[in-house]
Amino acid sequence: MQEVSALKMAATIVIRDPGYLEHDQGPGHPESPDRLRVIYERLDQEDVKGLFKTVVPRSAGREELLWNHTGDYIDKIAGTAGRDFCRLDPDTATSAGSWEAACLAAGGVFAAMDEIAGPDAQNGFALVRPPGHHAERDRAMGFCIFNNVALGAHYAKQILGCERVLIADWDLHHGNGTQHSFYNDPSVLYLSTHQYPYYPGSGGADQIGEGDGEGFTVNVPLSPGAGDEDFAAIFNRLLVPIGKAFSPDFILVSAGFDIYMDDPLGGMRVTANGFAYMARVLLNLAESCCEGRILFCLEGGYSHTGLRDGVLAVLKECKAMSVLDSDTVSRLDNSGPGPQVIEHVMDIQRDYWPFT
Repeated sequence: MQEVSALKMAATIVIRDPGYLEHDQGPGHPESPDRLRVIYERLDQEDVKGLFKTVVPRSAGREELLWNHTGDYIDKIAGTAGRDFCRLDPDTATSAGSWEAACLAAGGVFAAMDEIAGPDAQNGFALVRPPGHHAERDRAMGFCIFNNVALGAHYAKQILGCERVLIADWDLHHGNGTQHSFYNDPSVLYLSTHQYPYYPGSGGADQIGEGDGEGFTVNVPLSPGAGDEDFAAIFNRLLVPIGKAFSPDFILVSAGFDIYMDDPLGGMRVTANGFAYMARVLLNLAESCCEGRILFCLEGGYSHTGLRDGVLAVLKECKAMSVLDSDTVSRLDNSGPGPQVIEHVMDIQRDYWPFT
């Protein structure tokens, strides 16, 4: 991979808001407000304070939520407002502030995309919760209420005039909700790396989309233990050629930090350097395809160290202040063929995408 691109002098934006801390699923739940607190506190420390432009989110409106969710489901979530506890599925619950937080999470993605599409910013990170990529059209799943990234893809098309959107999902878990949102849609390319078989059970390499969307879903199911070199190989051998051929107008990233090496819910071995490298590959792809327009959106991640260090590594890459030294870049650039699943995915996807 080439040296990090010379990004135009534009801000890297961060979406943050105390409203996201008001979603609380109860004592001991891994998707807790502390996940964001530890990130926010790190960004307020003197060595990085002021590096990133904070943008205040807005709430997504009902008509916007309807792009990806049913009216009955939206009404169900709205009905939880002000109630101390409502169980949505075995893993997902709401508190009194969850409805507002969920609307702010989707609206935060919209606000970030507006900034990035404008003249003053180029990339950014929506540090929001609840996460979104498991949320289906009509139900909550896996800690997720509204599908923030899927809604962001709709926003790109409906409001920003984009014709093609790439969603890259490096969360530990497969984004079933995102995949289902665009399974028949050739205007949104969804590429997911995930531990498999694992929750939610979807994401086999043979799930490639259907109808007009055939070939526009790319799943890379991984065994536990994949680390920085494995993800580097996947990104360089799969994501880059497919992404360049697709040539998106905007890139959205479901950035889950539960692939971190010490995450309590995961089995992967990615370090902060791995997150920085994946971000670099995506930033360079954005620079080559869509004038650098890329938004990272927080999904999972349950090690506070992994969240704190991983998010900062990505943000520094966005500002061309890389944590990566030349030896690490060289090692990851030349990480070899990677896991065997890459060849399997290539064999399946060869009818749709060019590989060298």
